[in-house]
Amino acid sequence: MKIAIIYHSETGNTEKVADLIAQGTKKVEGTETKCMSINNVDAAFVEEAKVIFFGTPTYAGTYSWQMKKWLDTCKLKLAGKVGSVFATENFLGGGADNAELALLSELLVKGMFIYSVGSSEGNPYTHFGAVCIKDGTAEQKDRVEIFAERVAKNAVKLFKE
Repeated sequence: MKIAIIYHSETGNTEKVADLIAQGTKKVEGTETKCMSINNVDAAFVEEAKVIFFGTPTYAGTYSWQMKKWLDTCKLKLAGKVGSVFATENFLGGGADNAELALLSELLVKGMFIYSVGSSEGNPYTHFGAVCIKDGTAEQKDRVEIFAERVAKNAVKLFKE
C-alpha cells in the first residue's frame, strides 16, 4: 500500500518531521512511503496512494498559504483516500491545533477520509495530528513516529484486499 507525505517547509523543520512520518509508516509491513515537497510532487505516486499525510508550518494560527494554494489548485484525485496531518510551530501554543483543524477541513472538502488516531490507541494521544515545536524534542519525535505507524497500521487493515 502506497503512502504519500506531502509537505510545505520554509526552514526545514516540517521537512524533518515529514521524514519522521516516513520512518513511522515504514515500520508497517506492506507499505511503500514517499515524502515530497509541494514543489516536487510525484503525481503518479499520489494517485496510487491510499493514504496521504499533509504537513505544514503554522503561520498566524493556521496552515501555510503555500499549502493552501497547492491544495486549492491541485488537480489530483484525493477523494476516497485517507488523509492525516502534521504541523510544526515555533513555540508551545503557536496555533498548530488550529492549523491542523483548518487543514483537515480542506481535506474533508476534497472528499478524503480523515484519520488522526485520536485517543483510540492510548498514549500518546494525537487529537488532530502530530505536532512538533520547530523540528521536535526527542519526545515529540517519538510521538510523530508512533502516530504515523498507527495511521499506516490501521490503513492497511482498512484497505486489506
